[in-house]
Amino acid sequence: MRNSIIILSFFIASLSSCSCNPENIAKFAFKGMEAMMGKGFMPSEEIRMLGNFQGMNVNLSKSTENDSTTSTIFLKLENGDPLVLGNQPEVLARKCAELYLRDFEKAEEYQQITVQFIQTDPKNPENVAMQEYMFNTNDF
Repeated sequence: MRNSIIILSFFIASLSSCSCNPENIAKFAFKGMEAMMGKGFMPSEEIRMLGNFQGMNVNLSKSTENDSTTSTIFLKLENGDPLVLGNQPEVLARKCAELYLRDFEKAEEYQQITVQFIQTDPKNPENVAMQEYMFNTNDF
């Protein structure tokens, strides 16, 4: 019984200390994700700064059809600076893809990278605009 109380006390202390610093929880979660998916899986701050993006997300996809496998990285960059995006977005997409592929240690396992610029209307979140650019990873 005493051991149960000690374990419960330790568990409660751990939870209360975690809730005080959500940034540490997020860093721990990102490190865990990168350990599982590969170093550089999470997009770098360098990519965020290129377009002043408010959100970044990565999805990895492998699909097989007729004994042919296609593997794609989807790099979703949300609510960037319209002035930066409006000025040759395809050049910005290529630079973002280049930086992501440079940092992601498992990039060679993928054939394509798709960069998506997603803009949402702050007054109406259902209003969404998307630009999409696809590149072959062996071009980098």
